[in-house]
Amino acid sequence: MAEKTVKLIITGRVQGVGFRDWVERHALQAGLAGYVRNRREGTVELVISGSEAQVDVMLAQCRKGPRLANVEGIEVVADPWSGRGFSVLPTN
Repeated sequence: MAEKTVKLIITGRVQGVGFRDWVERHALQAGLAGYVRNRREGTVELVISGSEAQVDVMLAQCRKGPRLANVEGIEVVADPWSGRGFSVLPTN
């Protein structure tokens, strides 16, 4: 099974709407590793690592986000992250 790791920069109304908790819940349910954090400029940074299929499903879910979010865009970049588990990190 091929592993895939990507970094997402999610823009829109994505802070103050429970986005990080929502991502953490979905990532843990899917068995993904990575982290999520708010960024000072108002975006959310998410690194997810897992099977290609799992990562693609999570990416599709993030395009909608939690109920109160309004996702305007997602920038996807390859990421060399190789940690374990899933974490919510402090704002960067």
